[in-house]
Amino acid sequence: MLRKVRRIIRWFFLTLMLLSMQTTVSAKVYLTVGEALEMAFPECEVQRQTIYLTEEQEIEARKLANEPLENLLVYPYVATKDGQFVGVAYFNSHIVRTLPETIMVAVNRNDQVQRIELLVFKEPPNYIPPDIWYRQFRGKQLNDQLALNRGIRGILGATLTTRYTTNAVRRMLAIHNVIKEQLHL
Repeated sequence: MLRKVRRIIRWFFLTLMLLSMQTTVSAKVYLTVGEALEMAFPECEVQRQTIYLTEEQEIEARKLANEPLENLLVYPYVATKDGQFVGVAYFNSHIVRTLPETIMVAVNRNDQVQRIELLVFKEPPNYIPPDIWYRQFRGKQLNDQLALNRGIRGILGATLTTRYTTNAVRRMLAIHNVIKEQLHL
C-alpha cells in the first residue's frame, strides 16, 4: 500500500514538472526589434536615440498616461526617408499576469499610433489577442478614448493582456508627447 502511495505521489510530481515545462516552452519570440522596425518603416533609415526624462517631463508624462512610468530612460527609434521624418517607434516590456510581454508602438508624424507589433509573449499563447484587436489602435491619439471599454474594445479570455497593452500604449504616447521636440529629426 505504501509503495502504491509513493508511486502516485511520484506520478503527481512528474506530471506537475511536465506541465510547468510546457508553460515554459510556450514562451515565444514573435519578432526581433529589427523585423518590427522594418514592418513599421519599410525602406526607411532608423536611428535609435537616448533621452533621459527630466523630472518635469516625468510628471507631465505620468499625468498624460494616468499611471506611473517604469523608466526615465527612453530609446526612441526615429525613422526617416529621403531626409524626411516618417515616424518613431518605442518598445515596452511589461508584466501581463506573471510573465513579460514586449510590444512596439510605432507613432506617425501626426502623433497617432501607426501600428503595434507583439515581439515577445511569455504567457500562454491563448492569452494573446488576435491581430484585429491590435489594429483598432491605428490612428488613435492620446486622449480619454484611448482606454479599455471606451475607444478600445476588450477581449474575453485576454483581459489582462488587453489592459496592460492598452496601458503601455498610453505610456508610450505620453512619453512621445513630452519628448517629441527633443527628437533629432
